[in-house]
Amino acid sequence: MTSLAYDSTAMLGRQLQRIKHAPGVLILTQTMPISMLLFFGYVFGSALAMPGEEYRAYLVPGLLVATAANGLMTGMFQAAQDSHRGVMDRLRTLPMSRAAVPVGQSAADLLTTALGMVPLMLVGLAVGWRVDSGPLGALGALGLLMLLRLATTWAGLYLGLLTGSEEAAGQLGSATFMLPLLSNAYIPTDHLPGWLRTIAEWNPISAVASAVRELCGRAAPAADAAWPVAHPVAGSLAWCGFLLLVFVPLAVRRYADNGR
Repeated sequence: MTSLAYDSTAMLGRQLQRIKHAPGVLILTQTMPISMLLFFGYVFGSALAMPGEEYRAYLVPGLLVATAANGLMTGMFQAAQDSHRGVMDRLRTLPMSRAAVPVGQSAADLLTTALGMVPLMLVGLAVGWRVDSGPLGALGALGLLMLLRLATTWAGLYLGLLTGSEEAAGQLGSATFMLPLLSNAYIPTDHLPGWLRTIAEWNPISAVASAVRELCGRAAPAADAAWPVAHPVAGSLAWCGFLLLVFVPLAVRRYADNGR
């Protein structure tokens, strides 16, 4: 355990240095959600049934969750890039824990994501979003966001190691942009067709978005919603626990088996 902690800390430092020398990626991940908030909030907000300010208050938690879920794409691309360029092969020759590399990568991603969400939250406060539940509710919402980011990052790391190609990871990662669209992150699901509403409400993003809204003091979801959305905190914990239970051992084993 001590060796794993020491080796993971070293890999965390490596990953932070990597981000430091490629700040464009960090800047893009911070500015894109803010651009979407301003565009969706002021363009789509006028076309929806709910008033513009109310829609922007609804939208901010959805964008925070979409940012957290983006760990799937970033984890996938970083793992595939290291694998494609031979970095993983060199790291495997070092005398350290086999879990240290993915643990360090996921920890660095979690840290930068937490910092990167601050500008979006500040802009959200400026356009009408409020946390009415007090500090405990806000901390609970932040904890769920970080848990989702951790779970999706591990899923991305495994898929990136599985593909081993930057091009394939980039194409597959771009497809993940559809996941928040098939959820309640941007629009309520109440008026969707029955089959599409079912798909959207069983999307893990919908459960976490509903949980963040509830923890921030927003209205509870409809009583006839699917179980993960009707019980959003429990549904979020169940989804994130399931993803971690599946992808953490898969990613570690994939790395340790030298990609075979």
